[in-house]
This record gives sequence, structure tokens and C-alpha cells, in this order.
Amino acid sequence: MGSPRDSVPEPTTPQGREALAALLADPAHAVVALDFDGTLAPIVDDPERARAHAGALPALGALAPRLRGVAVVTGRPAAVAVRAGGFDGAPGLDRLTVLGHYGAERWDAATGTLTAPPPHPGVAAVRAELPGVLAAAGDHPGTWTEDKGHAVAVHTRRATDPQGAFQALRAPLADLADRHGLVVEPGRMVLELRPPGVDKGVALTAYVRESGARAVLYAGDDLGDLPAFAAVAALRTEGVPGLLVCSGSGEVTELADRADLVVDGPAGVVALLAALAAAVDGRD
Repeated sequence: MGSPRDSVPEPTTPQGREALAALLADPAHAVVALDFDGTLAPIVDDPERARAHAGALPALGALAPRLRGVAVVTGRPAAVAVRAGGFDGAPGLDRLTVLGHYGAERWDAATGTLTAPPPHPGVAAVRAELPGVLAAAGDHPGTWTEDKGHAVAVHTRRATDPQGAFQALRAPLADLADRHGLVVEPGRMVLELRPPGVDKGVALTAYVRESGARAVLYAGDDLGDLPAFAAVAALRTEGVPGLLVCSGSGEVTELADRADLVVDGPAGVVALLAALAAAVDGRD
């Protein structure tokens, strides 16, 4: 009969295997950080209807108490991610931190406190000009805009030609963002115009250093997770083992090419979290 450790998928790289071993050997000094959409929650046509995978809260609730901390690092507003994830008051998640808007916002489960900066003035200007820019870029039926407060996102997933609309809008939206001091963050059939200076890599690095973690696991699925992958690679050079996990999909391959471990979407991420929880418990 196999041990709980045997149920944990084996990373394909030496760095990944080193990080997994470090996490399992000393979970009290390890952190697990995860993207939300596409990683903890399946991608859906309407982001307002996104919810965490049914197994996410039980798996996180079993694993989190044994770790230094758990963070959800997302482009969503922190309060929206908390609601969509069902995190507030969830058993075992007292050590959860949600870093929203790529780390510009923060919600801590232990206190229920949400901190956020004032909106960047460029967001309001972009919000006002965006309808005209979209009209000038051509008719792309099904394209729609999501106002995130601190950012504005243009979704093409429901367009007649999602990829064609995505490509056609990249340049005009980049020009619009640049005129108002913003940047464009491309994702899975979405282009988000947001303030510069924050990304998932900056947020993850600050969180790891603040926590004093000696090992880190980061799981993501999208182009916006590449800075977090780069941050883990940089932390490795500082002696902090890091495990890079890709929540695999057919839409984005860049993360899979850089990952130590590829799992099958949010269901695979949840299975990994549950296996880690069982393996950590099996040490006792």
C-alpha cells in the first residue's frame, strides 16, 4: 500500500522536485500561492458567474493550517475574488491572503480587512474613451467590457471570432492605455487596461519575503501569471526553492513550457492540493 507522498504528482524538473521535497519536509515554512480564474475556478463566459471548483475549499482548508500561509493572487478586485471563492469564514483558511488587482489590493482572512489604493486617474479617462476606441476598431459582435474599478477589461470570449477580435483590439487598446499612463495585460481572450508598477510577480515576491517562507509553490494558467513564474525563478537564485505549477489548458502554452508540473485545469490543481494535504498529514 502506497504512502500519501506517492499520490503527489512528481515534477518533471530537478528544481521542481527540490521544491516539492522542501515543502513536504517543512510545510510550516512554506507558502502556496495560486491564481483564481483558470486555476482555482474554471473559466466561464461570464466572469461574474465564476466560482471556485467544488473541491477547492476543502483541499485548501486541509492544507492551509499546516503551511506558513496561502495566497490567492488575482487580477480581480480582492472582494470579488473573496466572494467568488467563498473564502470568507471558510474552515481552515485563517491564514489566507487574497492579493487582488495584481497585488494592489489585499484582504486578510484573519481580520477580514480589505486595503486598497485610490484609483489611478488614467482608469477613468480610459473608461470614458473606450466605447469610441472599440467602435473605431471595427465591429466585433459579442465583445464586452468589464469595469473592475481599478482597471477595465475587454473580453472577446463571447465574440463571433474570439481570437480575431482579440488580435484586432490589441494595438488600439495598447495605444489607449499608453495615452493615459496605463498598461495592457493580455489574458485568455481578455485585454485588461490597468495601472503600471504592480503585477503578480511583484505581489508574490513581497508576500514570500513578508512571510519568511523557505519554499514556495505557485500555480497559474494564464499570461498574467508569467511575472509570478519569473519571481519564483528569481527566488530560487536567492536560495528559496520554488515549484511552478501550470493549470493546463489548450489556450495558453507559455506557462506549460516553463512549469515544473502541469496538471489538468482547476480539477488537477484541487487534486494536487488535496494530495499535498494528505502527504503533509502523513508526516505525523
